[in-house]
Amino acid sequence: MKRTVYLLLLICLFGIKLEAKEKNSFTVLQLNIWHEGSKVPDGYQGILSVLDQADADVVFLCEIRNPAKFMENILKDLKAKGKQYYGETLGLSVGILSKYKPESIVKSCIVPGDEHRAMLKALIPINGQPIYFYSCHLDYTHYECYMPRGYSGTTWKKIDAPVTNEATILEANRLSYRDESIRAFIKDAEAEIKKGYSIVMGGDFNEPSHLDWQADTKNLFDHNGAIVNWDCSVMLHKSGFKDAYREKHPDPIKYPGFTFPAGNKLAEEAKLEILAWAPEADERDRIDFIYYFPVHSALSLQQSVLVGPSETVLRGKIIKKDSKDKFFVPKGIWPTDHKGNLARFKVKSSN
Repeated sequence: MKRTVYLLLLICLFGIKLEAKEKNSFTVLQLNIWHEGSKVPDGYQGILSVLDQADADVVFLCEIRNPAKFMENILKDLKAKGKQYYGETLGLSVGILSKYKPESIVKSCIVPGDEHRAMLKALIPINGQPIYFYSCHLDYTHYECYMPRGYSGTTWKKIDAPVTNEATILEANRLSYRDESIRAFIKDAEAEIKKGYSIVMGGDFNEPSHLDWQADTKNLFDHNGAIVNWDCSVMLHKSGFKDAYREKHPDPIKYPGFTFPAGNKLAEEAKLEILAWAPEADERDRIDFIYYFPVHSALSLQQSVLVGPSETVLRGKIIKKDSKDKFFVPKGIWPTDHKGNLARFKVKSSN
């Protein structure tokens, strides 16, 4: 009875038809787990509960601090809940979980000088269709979407005045390794695309999307008039990759899709300032993503929602939802300062 009620709730919130999911569709969850949930009381149990409730077929995780131990424990604890997953980190701070047995999992997209930010790449067959999945966590330094908001992206302190010149912002932003990581990913993925493989990639980019920083939003969210064509999203867009959330919710004003910071009330009770790095500004941004590249129409996006609390953080305080964004809100402990992404794809059989 409880299982039936849960499934009905999931269908209402996320619109998943179980028959379609079993036969020709799959779901992908992307989530930054904030140092394995260690910043929130009982955070690990929160991670386990979120994974159980989301019930995604493929999961991208980042901010894993003890890779081997965490993966061993999460697979064991999910199995105890009746969920059989395969999982791997290969010693990285990113991981992939899958209900389908991967054909291969390797470290990929390694950037000299930033080797610990390598991506995890898995070839996973779904409905007879092999798809490459990449899990990533890009460089957090030089977080320069703070510059237009009057904060430094390196010291996190207030600066004399907002910096809104795009060239100046991008010059500072490129001191990070994010652009190098995405160039390495595109090169690697394009080689697989040429072989006929579709691609799904996700993670915490620590950088916004150019789709959210154009003329329509320049006077919103403390952009202070800035229009910024952020490198990573621009490169992916030009290479044909699709931003799952923006594909289904193209209006960045009605559906800003903020994933950071999340309105985590448990973290607020512990210490609010850990949620607010620019407490006198509207620091909200969409920095967590699922991207995909369909080959020969083998892959199509059915739905994309945010995962986590609908509350957000504005000028250092948690506030109620103030957008039309679509959410799947798991019950219980929310273990992180990010919100995640949950996307449902349809895949054509290779038979």
